[in-house]
Amino acid sequence: MNKFPEQNEIIDAVTKGIRAAKANYSHWTSDELYLSYAPPKFLTIHVSQEIAKLSNSPEIFIDATVADILRCSLPNRAGFRDFMREKYLTQDLMCLTLDERFEHKTDNDSISRVIMSIKNGVRNVQEEYKNEVEKMCKMLERDKKEDSTLDYGVFAFYLDISNSARKKTQKRLDEIIESFDKIVSSHNNLKSNFKGGEINIIDNIGEWCVGCYIIEPTFS
Repeated sequence: MNKFPEQNEIIDAVTKGIRAAKANYSHWTSDELYLSYAPPKFLTIHVSQEIAKLSNSPEIFIDATVADILRCSLPNRAGFRDFMREKYLTQDLMCLTLDERFEHKTDNDSISRVIMSIKNGVRNVQEEYKNEVEKMCKMLERDKKEDSTLDYGVFAFYLDISNSARKKTQKRLDEIIESFDKIVSSHNNLKSNFKGGEINIIDNIGEWCVGCYIIEPTFS
């Protein structure tokens, strides 16, 4: 079994992947700002490519279902239905899931470690984004570490605005983080932090940034 990458390695790869998506899209379209116009999965694919470059890269799954992730992270693999019912989790997809890398003996022995929601064109607090954070909180929350193999969740995003926008990037970031913090604080044994958010200004065009909101369990 390979050593699973450290959190900082994963977050650096996520940030690098979104920045690579920005550079590629700008090059291909001659559009200096609006990566938010890119096709679906554009960010997810670039992020996956950067994570795959890690020397101890995990197994990477795009659009794994909530049920499959729970099946691969709960101590009792058959308990995912009860878990979903108790947590009011509906069947849904996670943009990216990272599993431990090892030689599999069956098609049912995967071990999930990290869940990610990756969003493009995030400019304001929206129910869609809050629902993604709530979903990750429900999947991560527990009383004891051994109750799940999931280490943390990441809401990774790209934000861009034109220079004519009245509300600037920093204000938008503050509001997004504040709304996510309220959700995390409503759950037990969870903490969060934000990495990234460096604002890039393109003269006479607009601003853009990349952010990673990280949610992880805490244990006494």
